[in-house]
Amino acid sequence: MTQDLGDLITNMAHGARAAFSVSALLSSGQKQTILHQAATFCNQNEDAILKANALDMREAEAGGRNAAYLDRLYVDAARLRGMRDALHAIADQPDPIGAILESWDRPNGLHIEKVRIPLGVIGMIYESRPNVTLDAAALCLKSGNTVLLRCGSDSLQTSLALIHGLHRALDQAGITRNVAQVIPVPDRAAVPLLLGQRGLIDVVIPRGGRSLVAEVTQNATMPVIKHLDGLCHLYIDRDADRERALAVTLNAKMRRTGVCGAVETVLIHRDVLETIGAPLMEILLAEGCEIRGDADIAALDPRILPATSQDWDTEYLAPILSVATVESIQHAVQHIARHSSHHTDGIITENPEAVAFFQRHVDSAIVMHNTSTQFADGGEFGFGAEIGISTDRFHVRGPVGAQHLTTTTYRVSSPSGTGLRR
Repeated sequence: MTQDLGDLITNMAHGARAAFSVSALLSSGQKQTILHQAATFCNQNEDAILKANALDMREAEAGGRNAAYLDRLYVDAARLRGMRDALHAIADQPDPIGAILESWDRPNGLHIEKVRIPLGVIGMIYESRPNVTLDAAALCLKSGNTVLLRCGSDSLQTSLALIHGLHRALDQAGITRNVAQVIPVPDRAAVPLLLGQRGLIDVVIPRGGRSLVAEVTQNATMPVIKHLDGLCHLYIDRDADRERALAVTLNAKMRRTGVCGAVETVLIHRDVLETIGAPLMEILLAEGCEIRGDADIAALDPRILPATSQDWDTEYLAPILSVATVESIQHAVQHIARHSSHHTDGIITENPEAVAFFQRHVDSAIVMHNTSTQFADGGEFGFGAEIGISTDRFHVRGPVGAQHLTTTTYRVSSPSGTGLRR
């Protein structure tokens, strides 16, 4: 079985490498047509997709998966409509390939252009979220790449049903399906086999829990763009507007608790502990959120549990929130530096000097002001969708859209020179 699986992965990687010579040369119009048609086919295939997801859900529930995991796995008509909308949005975005980023002329007669080109063959390893299957495939196609997708075993049936719509669109355009492939087996052994395809796969992107990202980072034989956990913070400043602070924090925590942009720790300036902190705790408790706070926070309501040191480093992905009192914005920034995963952190304040200080000193991929951390999303940023939110410093940071799945080449000519170096 291991030998057969190894042959399967290697053959799929060879297919992706061969297909790259096709995908890299697709015209903007071809890519746009394929993606719009894929959305149409997914609409026609809705019943089969929802039935596949129901099967995945039953198996995940039987396997004891928690509520946050099940929420990420679940697909209904509304969520499927969101996936189709993302395909249309990606299709209609400007084509990043061939875009001239910079150009200049040199005294030696050279004209130089820095131009976007595709990265190559991308390996994508992710857990539970079926929408990543379509988002990643569409973004890779838009950016001229090919992709080999290894979804979590719990979402395999849904992912195969989803990719079928894109495959039909590729068939209609006369383009090989090897542009976007889903590894069709749930075997965990597929991951190390995929990570060993150096020379065939150019870059790998893990999207999932800390253990998955650590495994990929440690074992990959090619560069990695990491999507780490979202241990997100909101700091409520002494100059925060009360109503804004209450509304934004409630949304940041409770809109969807299982997404990586959900806030996990709130820091409250001591000066607004009674005026904002107390009513905020009341609202969150009434919404069913469990609160774990320091001594000052716990004193606000007997239902608040005492926080432990572990709470400040926990991504709950559940209706649980850790809350601490801080003496100053400097204290808040220090807490974030110690505990943040550098994904998304925000400040709520009406003081522009506080905003400038926070945004200058907080080292995260996304830094929010008076904004719910749940806006940490490629679709909301105007990218159509995202392949993940990179917390890396290598290559790209923040939501990864089609334009970020590129590298550059320099095109050089000698319009006013001899073309000969003296």
